[in-house]
Amino acid sequence: MTRTRLFFLLVILSSSSSSSSSSSRPSVPKQQELDRIKELPGQPKVKFSQFSGYVTVNERHGRALFYWLTESSSSPHTKPLLLWLNGGPGCSSIAYGASEEIGPFRINKTASSLYLNTFSWNREANLLFLESPSGVGFSYTNTSSDLKDTGDERTAQENLIFLIKWMSRFPQYKYRDFYIAGESYAGHYVPQLAKKIHDYNKAFTKPIINLKGFMVGNAVTDNHYDSIGTVTYWWTHAMISDRTYKSILSHCNFTAEKASDQCDESVNYAMNHEFGNIDQYSIYTPTCLSHHNESKPGFVRMKNTLLRRRLVSGYDPCTESYAEKYYNRADVQRAFHANLTRIPYKWTACSDVLIKNWRDSDSSVLPIYKELITAGLRIWVFSGDTDSVVPVTATRFSLSHLNLPVKTRWYPWYSGKQVAGWTEEYKGLTFATVRGAGHEVPLFQPKRALVLFRSFLAGKKLPKSS
Repeated sequence: MTRTRLFFLLVILSSSSSSSSSSSRPSVPKQQELDRIKELPGQPKVKFSQFSGYVTVNERHGRALFYWLTESSSSPHTKPLLLWLNGGPGCSSIAYGASEEIGPFRINKTASSLYLNTFSWNREANLLFLESPSGVGFSYTNTSSDLKDTGDERTAQENLIFLIKWMSRFPQYKYRDFYIAGESYAGHYVPQLAKKIHDYNKAFTKPIINLKGFMVGNAVTDNHYDSIGTVTYWWTHAMISDRTYKSILSHCNFTAEKASDQCDESVNYAMNHEFGNIDQYSIYTPTCLSHHNESKPGFVRMKNTLLRRRLVSGYDPCTESYAEKYYNRADVQRAFHANLTRIPYKWTACSDVLIKNWRDSDSSVLPIYKELITAGLRIWVFSGDTDSVVPVTATRFSLSHLNLPVKTRWYPWYSGKQVAGWTEEYKGLTFATVRGAGHEVPLFQPKRALVLFRSFLAGKKLPKSS
């Protein structure tokens, strides 16, 4: 982080703190109460508090990010805070993380009501879902050109600005143990934001963003090693022929900026002629037959080829449609304090405009891992083993190039007297697989995902028996 940017952020923090200090002692800031959700339409009765609203991250362009906080169902005043980010780039953490994975509610098939998620992570932490960057979900910009020049750097910078301003609005979370989690392209967002926070905190003896660690699942990590691992997964799981496998390996240069025509042809042939109509995010589960769309084979959003793919976090297109119905309801938006500026488009789970126009993207986040491991952050990486989009082999290939010493050798971990997956602990990082889970691990294996999260928070090894 440059000195100029650090100074800019210090000014933000100083002004935000001074503006809220009088209202937060002894009462909470007024804006926090304005963000309180009384009740969502069709919501079952709950005892935990919820808040949602906007935080402006760029005044000049009019960029504002939308958040949803669901506090812990027990002891929220002492539980840690977890920020959840979904990927894409351009996909909503409310559509996926909150509504399909770790949030307290699920949406029914008619989008008329919500029901409780038994394995919600808000049993263990206060959950903060952020729609990022601007242009995702309810988050918006008043400068339309912003949608065509967004990238990794701006996203990380404005996520940090969001957190600084948000904690001024919610001072009870200052200095609280803080973690970040996410999946898919959030394999970029999460470590990049963690590095921004780590650099920002160097200016303080007692940082308000008390970052303790992060965890990522089925995460985009390194273009080269991810790509080799993905093709290997396709072949070893009988998704492609020997001929296509050899063709991809011989024609695709995974370190090149642009793929060759022969590489494109080989990958496209695999996806369009050999995969068949499967759910690429979960290769052994049925597809949603009522929402076929031939323009999106397998419902995987990708930009160009395997090499330059843009991976979204999405599982069941049917489930995604429930969210799109629910969050476009006027009464739901009123309850959420959302869409106050009346954005000129419908709320969608993912923004195709952002996916197609993503500007800067790190080819590898492994250098960030090395830096943050040295800094002593708790880092866990997990993989659902039935995902073919960012498969377990891709993650293992990438992590192996960190060359970390092994602390605890590979072993099976358990949940409910069943093997829940496998894990290995390295010096500075824990890797775990989740058996029978696809791209969105908490959706496919919610109980196992909760065991994983509890172990992560506690800083304990995954259980070797039930």
